[in-house]
Amino acid sequence: MTDAPARPREARVDVRGVQARYRVSGEGTPVLLVHGIGRSLEDWTEQHALLGPGYAVHSVDLPGFGRSEPLRDAYSLPALASFVEGFLDAVGIAEPVHLVGNSLGGAVVMQLSVQAPGRARSLALLNSAGFGREVALALRLLAVRPLGRLLLRPTWANVVRSERSIFHDPALATAERVELALSLATQPHASRVFLATARALGTFRGIRPDWRDELLAEVAALGLPTLVVWGDKDLILPHHHLEAARKHLPHAAFRLFPDTGHMPQIERADELAGLLQDFWTAAT
Repeated sequence: MTDAPARPREARVDVRGVQARYRVSGEGTPVLLVHGIGRSLEDWTEQHALLGPGYAVHSVDLPGFGRSEPLRDAYSLPALASFVEGFLDAVGIAEPVHLVGNSLGGAVVMQLSVQAPGRARSLALLNSAGFGREVALALRLLAVRPLGRLLLRPTWANVVRSERSIFHDPALATAERVELALSLATQPHASRVFLATARALGTFRGIRPDWRDELLAEVAALGLPTLVVWGDKDLILPHHHLEAARKHLPHAAFRLFPDTGHMPQIERADELAGLLQDFWTAAT
């Protein structure tokens, strides 16, 4: 049995004029974990603890989320991917990276792989945005002004509802997670950044097809080693998006976790860590 990595080191770094928070653990081949919309690097706490020796595991708060400063320019998928590339530069990672993205983070790492193909060693896409139009009604309603700001009011009830929606097991929506989410949601820029990001990628009808179709075609053309994972009880992005992923990325490997919601990195932490390490070994 191998030893678990040491406790992650947390730090801040300047990314093209934006102060960003990140964590890093272990040494070896670089790995980057990217969270979803309205989330933070805490979504990767379990994976920092589980991913074994041989990897330098990084997680970063996207700009305006978690404890990173917001972008000064407009939000878009290319802008978020450029931030992630800038983060890799800022922490001195020049070699290709195993990219892992959850939800919005999946779309971000796909975008990075086509904007800067030399930066990606592989892609692991967990309940990723980009494979279908359907998304939870609450996220579609954000496109309706002024309803979006009302839905994002940082109240205890709203945050509890949001945390419960991402897990199949309600016990995982712990008081600690709710308190963290409430703390992040009360930051002055939080609702503005959330709305700007959501509206850049979707409308009331769902996730826009224009950027999805183009991005998936470009990712398929790259032929990178790719793993697509979903939870069969995802209430945010339905698991039939996994079938769309099979169609668009036929070269990829796939896994559907039973009784799992939108956060397999938390809800199936051990199984996912093992799956990722096997995938990275095969991709080497």
